[in-house]
Amino acid sequence: MESYVSSIGSKLQMLTTSDHASVVSMNLFVALLCACIVIGHLLEENRWMNESITALIIGLCTGVVILLISRGKSSHLLVFSEDLFFIYLLPPIIFNAGFQVKKKQFFRNFMTIMLFGAVGTLISCFIISLGAMQFFKKLDIGPLDIGDYLAISAIFAATDSVCTLQVLNQDETPLLYSLVFGEGVVNDATSVVLFNAIQSFDLTNINAATAWDFVRNFFYLFLASTLLGVITGLISAYIIRRPYFGRHSTDREVALMMLMAYLSYMLAELFYLSGILTVFFCGIVMSHYTWHNVTESSRVTTKHAFATLSFVAETFIFLYVGMDALDIEKWRFVSHSPGTSVAVSSILLCLVMVGRAAFVFPLSFLSNLAKKSPNEKISFKQQFIIWWAGLMRGAVSMALAYNKFTSAGHTHLRGNAIMITSTITVVLFSTVLFGLMTKPFIKILLPNPKHQSRSMTISSDPTTPKSFTIPLLGEGQDSLDDLGGHDIDHRSSIRALLTTPTHTVHHYWRKFDDAFMRPMFGGRGFVPFVPGSPTERNPPNQWH
Repeated sequence: MESYVSSIGSKLQMLTTSDHASVVSMNLFVALLCACIVIGHLLEENRWMNESITALIIGLCTGVVILLISRGKSSHLLVFSEDLFFIYLLPPIIFNAGFQVKKKQFFRNFMTIMLFGAVGTLISCFIISLGAMQFFKKLDIGPLDIGDYLAISAIFAATDSVCTLQVLNQDETPLLYSLVFGEGVVNDATSVVLFNAIQSFDLTNINAATAWDFVRNFFYLFLASTLLGVITGLISAYIIRRPYFGRHSTDREVALMMLMAYLSYMLAELFYLSGILTVFFCGIVMSHYTWHNVTESSRVTTKHAFATLSFVAETFIFLYVGMDALDIEKWRFVSHSPGTSVAVSSILLCLVMVGRAAFVFPLSFLSNLAKKSPNEKISFKQQFIIWWAGLMRGAVSMALAYNKFTSAGHTHLRGNAIMITSTITVVLFSTVLFGLMTKPFIKILLPNPKHQSRSMTISSDPTTPKSFTIPLLGEGQDSLDDLGGHDIDHRSSIRALLTTPTHTVHHYWRKFDDAFMRPMFGGRGFVPFVPGSPTERNPPNQWH
């Protein structure tokens, strides 16, 4: 009996010690997050640094310190988990991107974005898998089948849309931001869909029927994910508009918007769809309809709440990746053959660069053929920036690699360890090198981006939740009216009015939106009446 009690006591003591270690780890991690925010703020005006690179470097330095203190036993406070990344960290980032994106700019370049994001990703996957098959067979990295090579191509075709938010400015380079970030979201979704399809299909015996099922499943996931995001956004708009939640509580409005946004992502995961696409389009729809149905205090709250959650999640991811990069367990497996690991990393980095160039420049040429106005065409300098900024690989690649080559964050096979360490090397090198050089390249190649993209900026939609007015695909005249505080050349405005056809896609969408969608789901022009709120004192026609 005494031995039984003593064993229980020892177990409880171990549990208490483990809990205390977790608390210590979380305290250190939160302190590091605060340090990243402070240092990032101090380096805000630096042309080379951004907050993602700052967090990555702090994570690496912290990993080195922990490695020294633990005498080579450990280098991180937390083990990288793809579940933590995909379920908790990625949704607020992608949702806020859709919620804040300039929708007219995004949809004006929608076909180009889809070309880059979907077709371009497939081209990149093809080149990476073909190159990996040719080169990896000559290296001693263990047995890899065709499914492994295709998975590797999906892993390294995924661009880092999170880092894109840091290195490109939506206001200074609206066209570049729209193309690179829009492509990044679609690219991440395509890569994840491809990766999941590769994992679920038996690719050892490929025939015409298997290929057709693969393609059909791919397009089904794309369309169904987008539709689910739109439906969830519309449901949130309808629920908030009809009962007038704001009459009772701003807290309920904010809570419902947050929960509906997260619900869209989890529903997509529940039905084995792409949560990235779903939550992105849910953000777009909610910013166009739902956000205008809530009270003024709720608009301010949701705008800052979504931006804050996204910012903290971004910083968390890069700090997380930086610390996990020095995991001694994985590097121990490749310590006997460092040349192989370096060769694999170099080959993958070269294939990433070649694969991206293989679709950016040809697809830009095709996109330019379809555009009549010279101002809307993508110049070669802009194509180079698009190619360069999209070379960064980040947490999506890390999460997919861990999913494929580890079990619960650990690996015991040399070949798997080589792929994990190579992924870490490519992510660190691409984020630091390409991330550091993107801003200087923009300064050199596009010295006056605001003037070069004047036509894009004037006709782009400054009406996001940041500016408190949102016409989705609104007409140019509305956008010009919203820019009343800016110094616009009226001769250019008249010339643009004469050369732009009256009945455009924007025109027909606006008519459909005003006739059918807004009466049902609200949106701009619908301001709930709340006694005592600032909206009560506003003229009712200011939103029309």
